[in-house]
Amino acid sequence: MAAILEIHDVNKSFGGLRALWEVNLTVEEGAVHAIIGPNGAGKSTLLNCLVGRLKPDTGTVLFAGQPVLGREPYEINQMGIARVFQTPEIFEDLTLLDNVVIPAMAKHDGAFRFSPWQRVSARKELIEEAEHILEDVGLIEQRNVVCSSLSRGDKRRLELAMCLIQHPKLLLLDEPTAGMSRADTNNTIELLKKIGERGITKVIIEHDMHVVFSLAHRISVLARGTFIAEGTPEEIKGDPKVQEAYLGGAHA
Repeated sequence: MAAILEIHDVNKSFGGLRALWEVNLTVEEGAVHAIIGPNGAGKSTLLNCLVGRLKPDTGTVLFAGQPVLGREPYEINQMGIARVFQTPEIFEDLTLLDNVVIPAMAKHDGAFRFSPWQRVSARKELIEEAEHILEDVGLIEQRNVVCSSLSRGDKRRLELAMCLIQHPKLLLLDEPTAGMSRADTNNTIELLKKIGERGITKVIIEHDMHVVFSLAHRISVLARGTFIAEGTPEEIKGDPKVQEAYLGGAHA
C-alpha cells in the first residue's frame, strides 16, 4: 500500500532541550497508525510540526508526495490534513450545527470570518451535510444546543464531526479519549472504527493501551524524542525496548 505521510530526519529543539531527534516515520494510506510513548517523549511536538504550529529545525515531511513544512496551518488543512486536539477546540458559544458548518465554509473558501449579516444557515447544502455527520457521530438530537453545555465526550465527538465535514485524507488525533470515562472511551473507539469505513488514514497519539490495541494496525514508539520501535500490536507488546521505555524510566 502506498505511503500517504512520510517524515524524514525531523529534528526540533527548544533552547537546550532536544524534543525531536532524527525522527523518521512512514504511514500507509488507509491505515490506523498509533504513536505511543512516555510523557514528554515528543509526541505532541511531532503533531504540531505536522500541522504547522511548530517549524522543525531540520527535516522533511511529505503528505501525498507534497511538502508540508513551511506551509501555513490553513494551507496544510486544505491539503487534506485535519487534527483533533488533546483539549477539544470548539466554538463554545455556538450551536453544534454552527460548529460543524463553520469549518466546512473555511475549507471551501480558504478562510472564514463570522459576520452577523450572513448567518451560517444560509448555506443549505452545508447544513444538510452537517446534519448527516452529526447523525453519524450520535449528536443529531443536540444540533441546536449551545456547545458550552456538552459533556467532554460529546465535545470530542463534535470535534470529530468538525473534522469529518472537511473530508480529510489524514486525521491526526492527539489523545482522543483523554479524561473520558470508560464508557465514553469505548463509544469513541466504536466511532473511530466507524470513521475507518470512510477510508480516512488516522494517526493516533494515545496513552490508553486499550484504545491503541483496539484500533491500530501499526504502532510506533517514541522515547526521548526518537522512535525506538515499530510494529504490529502483537510485536510491540513483547518488545523489550518498549517495556524498558515505559518501565525503565524514559523521561524525555
